[in-house]
Formats: sequence, C-alpha cells, structure tokens
Amino acid sequence: MASRGYDMTPTMYSPDGRIYQVEYAIETVKRGTLALGIRTKEGVIMAVEEKPRALQTSNVTQKIFQVDFHIGVAAAGYIPDARVQVDNARLFSQGNKMTYDEAVEVGTVAKHLADQSHQFTQYSGVRPNGVALIIAGVDQKGESIYVTDPSGTFVQYAAIAIGAGSEEVNSFLEKNYNADMSLEDAAALAIAAINLKAEKKEGIDFVKMAKVTSKGKVFEKISESDLKNYSQNVSKFTAE
Repeated sequence: MASRGYDMTPTMYSPDGRIYQVEYAIETVKRGTLALGIRTKEGVIMAVEEKPRALQTSNVTQKIFQVDFHIGVAAAGYIPDARVQVDNARLFSQGNKMTYDEAVEVGTVAKHLADQSHQFTQYSGVRPNGVALIIAGVDQKGESIYVTDPSGTFVQYAAIAIGAGSEEVNSFLEKNYNADMSLEDAAALAIAAINLKAEKKEGIDFVKMAKVTSKGKVFEKISESDLKNYSQNVSKFTAE
C-alpha cells in the first residue's frame, strides 16, 4: 500500500508531505452527488442533485440547509457530517447576532466552518469531515458564495460545483456563466449543469434548489412549479 501506515491518523505527514486522511475525506466528497452554487447581481442560487427512493418523501431536501435567514448551505459528500457543521454554523450565527446585533457575514460563517474542519486534521482520535459545503447568501457586502472542504480550506467563487462529475460541470459553468445573468437564468444554468450527462437536459426530477435574493435577503426553497418555469430556459445553455 502506497500510504505504508501514514494514513492511520490525520496528524501524520507522509515523507512526501501528504496527509492521507484528509485526502481520503476529499475523495469522499468527489463520490458525493453534485451540488452547486451560482452568484448573480440579483441573488444566489444553491442546487443539488437528489435521487430519492421510490417511497421516500420527495419534498424534503436532504442536502440543502438554512443557516440563518440570509444564508444557505448545499453539501456534497457524507451528509451526516454536513448536518453537524450546519448546526455549528447556526449556533455561531445566532451568537454573532446576540454579540454584535447585526446579521453575520457569509464569509465569516465560511471561515468559522473552515476553521472547525481544520481542527479535525490536527488531533489523533478524530477523522476529518467527509463533506464539502457551498455557503451562499446575501449580506451587507452583497452576494457571495464560498466553498469549504475537509482540509479546512475556504475559497470564494462566482459559480462552483462540488461532488461527482464536478470537474466537467465546472468547465460547463466557466463556458456559460455570466456575471450579469438574471436569477432565473442562473437557476436554468444550474438545472442544465446537473443534467449535463442526462438525455433530458431540462429534467427537474432529481433537482432541489434554494435561493437568497438580493432584494429580500431571505433563504427560500424553490418550489417544483418554479423549477418547471426555470427549466424552460435551459435551452439557452448548451454543452458544446
């Protein structure tokens, strides 16, 4: 085995400077279903691919969470780890509100969650979080999207995909994303991105979505009827 025992703990570097436990956690993210975030001047979109079982209640989203009234999270990877991090973010956001009497900034939440993830790379007896998070929202600085990963890294993006097939989807987003696009077009782009490999590009059966508008600054889950309306614009985006 290439790791030769250096993967027994997240506190140990291999001779070539790798932390295998963190790399394994990042691999878990790559095996998770797709999640993406898109920023526009009208707000932010969070979308995930979810394939419910036949008798599963389909109107409950498993991979999109509300953190504060103006911030949401989309997750890819080991979702139980995401729930714990989201609970942590909620407590942090409420603490910030009680301390400073103002809504917490999206970037502050992202940094806090990244710091927490980094903690799990520094101690024996723990494992790194096996999930990456897209933290999206609208605060006093405007619209923003951040991604955290198991290593404790956090990076800001205009549009980003994480999870299985994300490299190809990110290339698709790079070709089709426009900073001046409307929120409706961003939603259509998200649907097209999730259905990149599907025959039916405008399908919404496996798509869950939420938004935070710049005007309202409130997290909202997008209904199936609205998804159908957004899907009518998918033809604008083609994977050439």
